Amino acid sequence: MRFVIVTGMSGAGKLTAIRQLEDVGFYCVDNLPVPLIEKFVELIVTSSSEINKVALGLDVRADQPFEEACRVLENLKKNGYKYEILFMDASRQVLMKRYKESRRLHPLALEGRVEDGILREQEILKSIKEDADYVIDTSNLLTRELKEEIDRIFVRNEEYNSLMVTILSFGFKNGIPADADLVFDVRFLPNPYYIDELKFQTGNDKAVQDYVMDFRESEEFMEKLEDMISFLIPNYVKEGKYQLVIGIGCTGGKHRSVTLANELYKRMKDKGNYGLKLYHRDVGQGL
Repeated sequence: MRFVIVTGMSGAGKLTAIRQLEDVGFYCVDNLPVPLIEKFVELIVTSSSEINKVALGLDVRADQPFEEACRVLENLKKNGYKYEILFMDASRQVLMKRYKESRRLHPLALEGRVEDGILREQEILKSIKEDADYVIDTSNLLTRELKEEIDRIFVRNEEYNSLMVTILSFGFKNGIPADADLVFDVRFLPNPYYIDELKFQTGNDKAVQDYVMDFRESEEFMEKLEDMISFLIPNYVKEGKYQLVIGIGCTGGKHRSVTLANELYKRMKDKGNYGLKLYHRDVGQGL
């Protein structure tokens, strides 16, 4: 039997993950009172039913200590019950934004600020996050992208690496992305904007791509960037980093940055054991 504990930060997508696990054949139970967890597992394991995949949602609530839930999990392990832990996470800024938009109360901040509740929850969940088999950071994930991660881990059973890499093109005139970990300025390259037939095209068009990549500096830059990223990623993984956003910027975010972001994505795709996304922030902005 495959038994998965789904836990993590409130607002990080635990319920969405449970629904997606249910869609791929898991028998899912959420918010089970802690004293019933051991009895539930015993019944499922000893049952003559055909249930062979179970997901149990576990979260922090004000009415019961999470430490008790951790103690129950430890007892299950001692008694020979094997389980995996899926931890749903997101940045503090994203969690605060989600709570503000939903107008819901944080379970640990009923009489205080949402940020205080998030900080308390991070401290409470610190140990179980360290023990988790899978950590999915949903800060920049769309629902369909989360589904792809769930399928990759629990359906296709592919080797898992928790690092999600986002390659992000942008325009400096619209500001540097606040979530970028690495930022590269490609304004040193000739600008297709000043070529009449390319002005209203973007780095997603072959004519612009050919123009930008025809310069020796473009190819040399890509080789050096690819080499550096290949060096950094294993070291980020070793240090437990879950999210890496690589920003590539030009003036308007339409031509050079889009071309080079596409090129980097092409070179990195299927090359390492990490998730990879491509996003063009400003390609749809007006000239």
